[in-house]
Amino acid sequence: MLQEYKAFLFRGNLLDLAVAFILGVAFSAVVTTFTEGLIMNPIAAIFGDFTVDDLAIGPFLIGPFLNAVISFVIVATVLFFLMRAAAKFTRPPVEETPAPESDEVLLLREIRDALRARP
Repeated sequence: MLQEYKAFLFRGNLLDLAVAFILGVAFSAVVTTFTEGLIMNPIAAIFGDFTVDDLAIGPFLIGPFLNAVISFVIVATVLFFLMRAAAKFTRPPVEETPAPESDEVLLLREIRDALRARP
């Protein structure tokens, strides 16, 4: 049982997922700082102190929800462009195609098969 548990923990996909999660958490601070410092400051300079936190329709406070949606769209847009840029730097894996067999190899295989077929 311990061996199975060890195999589960150190499976390639699980380790990749753990690394991706940790990098995602660390990257969220970068994206949050980018959004608050570089995106929202010019918006605040143009429109004043731009916030929808106090927006409500009747008893429903929809401002925080709209704030979360706006933040999500900004984060998704930034990640989209970052992933697009990263894709330019990564090379697709080169698939090695087997070399075509020479005439000599084909002839030798035919001779071998003919010798096997003899009684």
